[in-house]
Amino acid sequence: MQGLLDFLKSLGAARLAAMGAVTFALIGFFAFLMIQMTAPVMVPLFTDLSVEDSSAIIKDLDRQAIDYKLKNDGAIIMVPKDKVARLRMKLAESGLPKGGGIGYEIFDKSDALGATSFIQNINHLRAMEGELARTIRSIDRVQAARVHLVLPERPLFSRDKVEASASIVLKVRGQLEPAQVRAIRHLVASAVNGLKPERVSVVDETGRLLADGAAPDNPIGAGADERKVAYENRLRSEVENIVSSVVGPGKARVQVSADFDLNRITQTQDKFDPDSRVLRSSQTREEQNSSSEGKEGGQVSASNELPGSNKDGNNNGPNSKDQSKKTEEIVNYEISRTTKTEVIEAGRLSRVSAAVLVDGRYTKNDKGEMVYEPRPKEEIDRIAALVRTAIGFDAKRGDQVEVVNLRFADSAPVQVGDVDGGWMKYLQFTKDDIMGVAEKGVMALLGLIVLLMVVRPLVRKVLAPDAAEQARMAGLAGVAGAIAGPAGVEIGPDGKPLPTITDTSGTNIAIVSGEEQVAISNRTSAMIDVAKVQGQVHAQSVQKVGELAEKNPHEAVAIIRSWLHEDAA
Repeated sequence: MQGLLDFLKSLGAARLAAMGAVTFALIGFFAFLMIQMTAPVMVPLFTDLSVEDSSAIIKDLDRQAIDYKLKNDGAIIMVPKDKVARLRMKLAESGLPKGGGIGYEIFDKSDALGATSFIQNINHLRAMEGELARTIRSIDRVQAARVHLVLPERPLFSRDKVEASASIVLKVRGQLEPAQVRAIRHLVASAVNGLKPERVSVVDETGRLLADGAAPDNPIGAGADERKVAYENRLRSEVENIVSSVVGPGKARVQVSADFDLNRITQTQDKFDPDSRVLRSSQTREEQNSSSEGKEGGQVSASNELPGSNKDGNNNGPNSKDQSKKTEEIVNYEISRTTKTEVIEAGRLSRVSAAVLVDGRYTKNDKGEMVYEPRPKEEIDRIAALVRTAIGFDAKRGDQVEVVNLRFADSAPVQVGDVDGGWMKYLQFTKDDIMGVAEKGVMALLGLIVLLMVVRPLVRKVLAPDAAEQARMAGLAGVAGAIAGPAGVEIGPDGKPLPTITDTSGTNIAIVSGEEQVAISNRTSAMIDVAKVQGQVHAQSVQKVGELAEKNPHEAVAIIRSWLHEDAA
């Protein structure tokens, strides 16, 4: 322990502080590495969560004592990779995530006995809005959705009925296509009783109106542009394939323009045929009258009214009779009638125009240079005939086809071998690759910092005391050599060895004068003083000198004897 304490004291406070700091830094560094290596891999449990769903999921994870991390302000929850499947099934059992809205589960825990009809209607409306929002979010590019339904009730004793309406706010990734907007409108209209697609308004998160619910919906006009573009693309592809097979790939440019009639026409025509008759009904009426007159010419008198008078006119005078007969016949005939109703739907093709540009031929001349050569007129006419047949050319409809042969502008050749990207495809890193490389780079940088700032200074400080000790030993050896001289022979002031005598033991004893002894003593004292000034002589150095005297007693005795024989003068 004493040796250890002496060693620590010899290091000094600065070295001890540096060693302590290095030790703590190494412990922290390796602890960080162990934590990073032993930490579980965190993967997303759910993404794009609402605040309500995120709060409910975090509460459930805290109850299960499961580690988690939050990203994007709680929209993403990270959990250990080996627990993802079990947690998703466990949360699905609890109905999480709910999707940021309330659906038909609002009726699961409601008190139906004490709820009024108003509350039931409101809950039903909330449930419908939540379910529709969840369904809309399942569409691609739709990140979030909110649905508001207006379902007015028909007042009593009212003939007019207010139509239902809906408004939808979407948060999308990118931009929705018109077909997707129409699909959302029809989806909501089909799910709500009495709601028409033209009564649904759609707005995105930037406030841009995607569909106007106040304007009448025109499905024909809405899809006319798409139908026109699809038709033109189909004709252009067909014509380009035919022409390219003749002139070569990349040597033909085709543009097709189609016009459609968007008017919907309904025609009704009635036609009567007078030559075609059919008996419908027949009615015949006959009428017959008869009358007689007396001699008096049918005079009226009171005697004729008396009893016993000749009322029947059977008197002796002559009588006359009138008879009339009338026949009336009514015959009804049905004339042949033809009623024809024609409905001409909108979107009829009214005109097609096609423009085809073909390149010429390139041949080598006598000098080996590429020379442009236009195509002959007969070939252009055959190409035009093929184009007319491909587009269904109709002169009565006003279709036009134009085929022109012109030289294409020179362009840089495309290397087929570079289509796959070459070596650039190896630089297409994914997000996981970038994160892995970044993590390895950070670890390598930390290791380099520890090597340069910790290990290197530590090695220097450990090796520094040994180097100083070697320097001090070299200095002491020089002092001892100067005192002892070569092989125990004292060197005089002039650099020559002093005369010596040999005693009974065979030891050479230098014989010096008093002045020489004083000079040797002064020189030794000066050397010791110089060593003290330089900081190389201390208690250990004196101890080393004693050890040298013990190991070389004869040289020490010779020096002492020289000091004894020193002249007093």
